[in-house]
Amino acid sequence: MNRDWIATAQTLSQALPYLQRYADATVVIKLGGHAMGSDAAMREFARDVALMRQVGVNPVVVHGGGPMINEMLARLNIKSDFKNGKRITDAATMEVVEMVLSGLVNSRIVQAISEQGGRAVGLSGKDSGLIVCTPEDPELGLVGKPAIVNPDILHDFADKGIIPVIAPLGMGANGETFNINGDTAAGAIAAALKADRLLLLTDVAGVKNAEGEVLTELTAAQINAMIADGSIAGGMIPKTQTALAAMEGGVRAAVILDGRAPNACLLELFTDHGAGSIIRDE
Repeated sequence: MNRDWIATAQTLSQALPYLQRYADATVVIKLGGHAMGSDAAMREFARDVALMRQVGVNPVVVHGGGPMINEMLARLNIKSDFKNGKRITDAATMEVVEMVLSGLVNSRIVQAISEQGGRAVGLSGKDSGLIVCTPEDPELGLVGKPAIVNPDILHDFADKGIIPVIAPLGMGANGETFNINGDTAAGAIAAALKADRLLLLTDVAGVKNAEGEVLTELTAAQINAMIADGSIAGGMIPKTQTALAAMEGGVRAAVILDGRAPNACLLELFTDHGAGSIIRDE
């Protein structure tokens, strides 16, 4: 008998405890980086998400789209500035952000999942009052901080076996549209759903210590200590802070994982190997 077939059967058999463990669990996935830039990676991600839904997991996808927004702003000759790594969003920029996130990016992900046999629906945080925002910083303009997350529509989708794909936009108390950091939106949605897992896909192998080694398991206390001593720096700070905030909101564990790794989400959920750094309570 073909050894590859036997290995495949053994892999499926070994996955059984994990399939049972995550049956009917909610997993929020922040999609960004490499998986969004390559058609092949997008197909693989979409196939993984469709498989997750097929075996009883309730995946919720939240996506970013910074590079695509930059490209469209450049084509339209709209200048875009940043403060502390966040885009200053005026009214003209907001129109482009909404067009790219709710239109081009969101529909591409929905189509990819549908092509793999999943039932996906695209929406933004503005739909059905999903995310209500307050301004994060007056100097950032229309950049919002989630104040209220109403997950009722996401529960409805889960009951019908539909995979929600969410653009990180929100609405203000006066009807204005806000741009939300994708990680922040994913963390807020995960907390509102009391998700079993928050998976933050990145273009690095995980959280590294001062020696550059990936740490596969971390606690909140370790994260805070590593931020204080500079071991965690740059773009990893907001990701780890998002993970901690989500856990304080009721998420069981958060994982910062390498979205470049083949089948990263499946490795993390359904094997004992994992694919990044898991952050749990002590």
